[in-house]
Amino acid sequence: MENLLGLMRVRIHRGINLAIRDVTTSDPYVVVRMGKQKLKTRVVKKNLNPEWNEELTLSITEPILPIKLHVYDKDIFSLDDKMGDAEIDIHPFIDAVRKRYKNIPSGTIITKIKPSRQNCLSEESSIVWENDQVVQNVFIRLQNVERGEIELQLQWIDIPGSKGV
Repeated sequence: MENLLGLMRVRIHRGINLAIRDVTTSDPYVVVRMGKQKLKTRVVKKNLNPEWNEELTLSITEPILPIKLHVYDKDIFSLDDKMGDAEIDIHPFIDAVRKRYKNIPSGTIITKIKPSRQNCLSEESSIVWENDQVVQNVFIRLQNVERGEIELQLQWIDIPGSKGV
C-alpha cells in the first residue's frame, strides 16, 4: 500500500448512558468505519453503560478520512436497532503526528480541541505526547439518538517502510 501513512489504534473504552432499545435495556456494540474499513466491538448484553475496553486498528492512507462510529443494539429475531452515531475528524490528530515531536516530556499537551457544532465532542479533548506517542482521549456525544456517549482513545502507530505522515 503505497499510500499507507501508518496505523491508528482506536481503543473503545466504554459507553455512557446509552439509549434503551429493548424493554428496559440494550445489548450494545460499536461499529467503527473509515472508508472501506469496518471493525466492530463485541456485544455487551443488557447494559446501558457497557465497558468494551477493546482495541481496533485502522490503516490510515491519503486522503485522510474521518472515523465514523455507529452504535447498535443486537437483536436476535430482527434487524439490529440503531443507538446513535458520530464522526471524528482526525485532521488535528494527524497534524500533531506530522510534527514529529522528540525529547519532550511525557504528558505534554500538544493541542486542545473544544466541543463545537462542527464536531461530536461532549467535552474538551487534548492531543497529548505520552510515552513517545501521540494520543488523544475523546468523549463523543452520539447523534441521531436521544442520549449516549462513547469514551475512546486514539493512538498513532508508525509502520516501518510505510510512506509515513
